Amino acid sequence: MSETYDPPQTPLDLVHEDAQLIVVNKPAGLLSVPGKGEHLADCLLTRVQAAFPQALLVHRLDRDTSGIMVFAQTPHAQRHLGLQFEKRQTRKTYVARVWGHLQPQKGQVDLPLIVDWPNRPRQMVCHETGKPAVTDWRVVKHEAETTRVRLFPRTGRSHQLRVHMQALGHPIVGDPFYATGPARDFPRLMLHSEELRLKHPEGGRSMKFRAAAEF
Repeated sequence: MSETYDPPQTPLDLVHEDAQLIVVNKPAGLLSVPGKGEHLADCLLTRVQAAFPQALLVHRLDRDTSGIMVFAQTPHAQRHLGLQFEKRQTRKTYVARVWGHLQPQKGQVDLPLIVDWPNRPRQMVCHETGKPAVTDWRVVKHEAETTRVRLFPRTGRSHQLRVHMQALGHPIVGDPFYATGPARDFPRLMLHSEELRLKHPEGGRSMKFRAAAEF
């Protein structure tokens, strides 16, 4: 993480609210939860709790990733939603711009991941001790020197999409950890949580929440 933390001071972008859950569109550059130290206290969780004091954390997005995040309004909802994420019953769709022209039109990355201890919070592929990690991908279109892709993670490892795209030779542009050279020279990490499908904690009906990427 860079030494200066200057998160965007944009108003809370509320996508959905009911008695059990709150869904917001997280801006890029804002931590999901507080970091260590007073200078890293500002985060989406505290901003959501300023408006909804009872809000509870369910999952996280990387600081530099934007998009859909769900919070629970009750302990029951937190448990219910937490189990859905744990059992991979949620369906997540991300949109990203990656460096180069990704071929063919679709594919899957199945590479186990583990933390790169000397270089935390970086992750790396490790076939001996890594945890299973699977990402499906589909090309949307080629844009100049980049490719717009939709990413469908089947597992939820830290930095999974970022490492998997790098492993394909097409890092997500603007990535301070995994992109190099011109691929890094973008104003932000071009990774956005576009859609989240889950079952409502009260009654179990299937729900879909969506927010378009700003890039």
